[in-house]
Amino acid sequence: MTATLERIGFMQGRLSALVDGKIQAFPWNEWREEFPRAKALGLTRMEWTIDQERLRENPLMTEPGQQEILTLARENGVRIPSLTGDCFMQAPFWKVDAVVRDALVNDLDLLIAACSRIGIAFIVVPLVDNGKIERESEADTLKRVLIARREQLMRQNVKIVFESDLPPRDLARFMEAFPAEVFGINYDSGNSASLGYDSAEEIEAYAPRILNVHVKDRVRGGTTVPLCTGNADLAKTIRLIERSGYRGQYILQTARAGDGDHVGALATYRDMTVRWIEDAAR
Repeated sequence: MTATLERIGFMQGRLSALVDGKIQAFPWNEWREEFPRAKALGLTRMEWTIDQERLRENPLMTEPGQQEILTLARENGVRIPSLTGDCFMQAPFWKVDAVVRDALVNDLDLLIAACSRIGIAFIVVPLVDNGKIERESEADTLKRVLIARREQLMRQNVKIVFESDLPPRDLARFMEAFPAEVFGINYDSGNSASLGYDSAEEIEAYAPRILNVHVKDRVRGGTTVPLCTGNADLAKTIRLIERSGYRGQYILQTARAGDGDHVGALATYRDMTVRWIEDAAR
């Protein structure tokens, strides 16, 4: 179980109280406490979150904050291999005019550098909800800005992984424009369930490009719900992902506890995910 458990992480904030009633937001009041809480659960991976609001104040973006993050990570045996950039969904540089875009792209460059400094290998860029690509000009801007940073990303050992709502074949085609050495896919089981996609078709279409996985359940056309209460067939999906050769991490981006016991809820989801991964190997 230990080897499997080491592949499972959690989305930052899932071990804290909700912020302003949001299912996901940077936990300003409790971010430090999440490290020992993760250690107590045997979780060795955390996916950092960053919002557009107060972006440059986030501890990830300041030198003292980075030192504190590295110290807490070392003391508690917790790695931070990935980051979900909710900032990109809240203020997508590919959907604004050139004046605003320059400032947002500058934020992107600062974020890549910050991730590199603390060893974050994957930046998740959500192309969903407010970040959804709705016209060809937006796709062109996204490609132009990101592909121009290919060398920078390689030099800093950071990869961009897209979370997308595109159907399987369309997403596979979309990815053809992005060099595989620095760009990949973040597979989100809940988003796929909400959209009614068949995980077998998805894995067949683009399995080699999957670099990060979010474990989540959602109702078809609806919101996030506790694992095994929505439309995601997680046992099947994880089995397909594992058998495709994926050996990366699974990040618990799960529903929040209705009773406020967020640690207890995450422990339950951790055990369920361990079982699915281990069953896939049988």
